[in-house]
Amino acid sequence: MELSTSLPRPAPGIAAVATASRQGDLFEDSAAALMKRAQGENFPVALRVLPAAARGHLLAIYGFARLCDELGDAAEGDRVALLDELECELERAYQGRATHPLLRRLGPTLAELSLPRQPFLDLIEANRRDQQVTRYASWKELQGYCALSANPVGRLVLCVFGADTAGRRVLSDAVCTALQLVEHCQDVAEDFAAGRVYLPAEDLARFGCRDSDLEALPTPEQVRALLRFEIERVRDQLGAGIPLVASLGGAARLAVAGFVAGGHAAADSVQRAGWDVLAGTPRTRKRDLLRHWIRVLWRARGVGGARGLR
Repeated sequence: MELSTSLPRPAPGIAAVATASRQGDLFEDSAAALMKRAQGENFPVALRVLPAAARGHLLAIYGFARLCDELGDAAEGDRVALLDELECELERAYQGRATHPLLRRLGPTLAELSLPRQPFLDLIEANRRDQQVTRYASWKELQGYCALSANPVGRLVLCVFGADTAGRRVLSDAVCTALQLVEHCQDVAEDFAAGRVYLPAEDLARFGCRDSDLEALPTPEQVRALLRFEIERVRDQLGAGIPLVASLGGAARLAVAGFVAGGHAAADSVQRAGWDVLAGTPRTRKRDLLRHWIRVLWRARGVGGARGLR
């Protein structure tokens, strides 16, 4: 479906997203289209093996998240106004009155699962922040951004599987922050070209990285050392995925293990590139994903005390 089916006024400029998008039309009301894009993402790696109902709910959530990101990253015109209108359209979706195809798709999921509003609002807020904040001074500040941009997705996944508990949310947040951080590591060049530096300034200073180093070819040694450090942090954060997976069963266990595996496989891609991310974005290999998926599921078998998270 073309983006000519747009959000209601007063946001006619949302149609510009279709031409501004770097990735093509992300707004087709089609599970097949979303699945095709999902193959290249770190988040929705486990969708193919899930039951149809869960897969449909996750695709609906994924579609909303992609729409948020595209409005925040690629739309022409007043992106904040477009994001404000998206928030209004989200409220209409909760009322069963949405008009945008992706929000209409999301509506039944909201109603059937009684999903909370806050995670969706946080995703919108993360993209508003991207219009104003282009750098993060510390790891703590970046974690605050991830609490808006990534962690809400993990919490919604838990809700889809009826597994949302306080203990699981803590572990899920760590995993989702790792997924966001490894994406920032993969996309250093792309983000810098867009005027954004997500890697913490305190880390850049620690390794002696200047702005000019973030666009140099080949990737300077100090940037490679920085990326080694950040990827170690990613893997440490992903360690929370083992007890999280151990606390789950059935489709939820498979799905979350897939998300954790996707993070490890993405980290592998950066390491496999010799930390040379400025020459091109490292891409995840399916065989690495499968290897880590099996490994995560196997390691989760031996974890005790997971019942306390239920």
